Amino acid sequence: MQNHGEAKYLIHAQIQANGVVEKPDVVGAIFGQTEGLIGEKSDLRELQKGGRVGRIKVNIDSDNGQSKGEVLIPSSLNKVETAVLAASLETIDRIGPCKANIGVTDVEDVRESKRDKIVDRAKEILENMFAEDDMDSREISKTVKRSFGESAITSHKGLNAGPNVESSDAILLVEGRSDVLNLLDNGIKNSIAIEGTDMPDQIEELCKQKKVTAFLDGDRGGDLILKELTQRADIDNVARAPEGKQVEELNHEEIKRLLKEKVPVEKSEEIKKRNQKTEKQRVKTAESNKEKSKILQKAKKGLKRRVSKKQKPEPSKDTEETQEKDQQKTESTETQKKQKDYQKYLNELEGTLKAKLLDKNKEEIEEIPVRELTNRIKKSKNTIHTIIFDGVTTQRLLDVSSDNNVKRLVGIKKGSIAKKPTDVEIISKKELS
Repeated sequence: MQNHGEAKYLIHAQIQANGVVEKPDVVGAIFGQTEGLIGEKSDLRELQKGGRVGRIKVNIDSDNGQSKGEVLIPSSLNKVETAVLAASLETIDRIGPCKANIGVTDVEDVRESKRDKIVDRAKEILENMFAEDDMDSREISKTVKRSFGESAITSHKGLNAGPNVESSDAILLVEGRSDVLNLLDNGIKNSIAIEGTDMPDQIEELCKQKKVTAFLDGDRGGDLILKELTQRADIDNVARAPEGKQVEELNHEEIKRLLKEKVPVEKSEEIKKRNQKTEKQRVKTAESNKEKSKILQKAKKGLKRRVSKKQKPEPSKDTEETQEKDQQKTESTETQKKQKDYQKYLNELEGTLKAKLLDKNKEEIEEIPVRELTNRIKKSKNTIHTIIFDGVTTQRLLDVSSDNNVKRLVGIKKGSIAKKPTDVEIISKKELS
């Protein structure tokens, strides 16, 4: 890469002229035919005097009475002004006495090129001069990029996001901060985190302004978020990670393929219904097989009872040990009963996007939509002991619960939790199974 001083952008343009022309002819045509075209403030001579446009470089060759070449113009203007300057070059139709054509082929971000060069060199230094650290090339690349700030997450209206969410016409909605970070590591800068099923109002507003693809985990949590998005926001397409996998775990090739395979949101609902039908058939078959197995086991037990002699149980040798075992058994039974109650509530709530609030005596206080959960906890005055809800336990929900003396959260899934308070128990559906 050539040195272009303090330029932010470098305009590349191709020249074709029907005749023999030289560098001074090209430079003269650029100054002469763009003068006054886009206003006094954007006059090329004035911009060059002020140091906002660099020295115009021309490379041109002539052959068989035809001239071809390239023009390079360094620019320290902003994106819009640079684009206007580049477009003005394409109005040039003569160079010297010859008919000519100029077409812009690229506007290079010089700073991006410099950053790439720094990252590549830093990776090289890290590999060669810190050999004792056992890091693979992918880990080195991530480490360098993050330390350099290339993968830094920004904040858009209080939500974790990539740096291009504001400027991009199309955005990706993902579940959490770690998903945004993984996409940044793989060069995708227009994603924003929903932060669980309690969808912020900012997302709803953002979906009205941009073309939106929901890029979600391939699990129950992803299903819940998609359900809420289709009810509350205007999304266009859906892309899903493979079943059981999360967006934060995907590599570059998987991300590229899955985004290419995204489907319109309406089609996504049809696919989901077909999958649910298949799953119901699978469960029905499994239950039928289980019932047959139970009948077979009963028959075997009956046969054993007929052929075996009755034996009296041996008396206990250690009364204290027996009592301890009985106590453990009682405690285990109580825990199982509690878990059964939670599982029953969770099964009732699943697919409703609602939450049940219980007091310390396990009495139901009320049932509310999941999206109102955070505000309701804040107003609870320490009366809520347990929350069972159809959603994902997020860091935000956990912090609010801890601040308001909620002792237990029972949800479908645990989200990305960086700091777990010691005074709140978290239970997922998987742990109750």
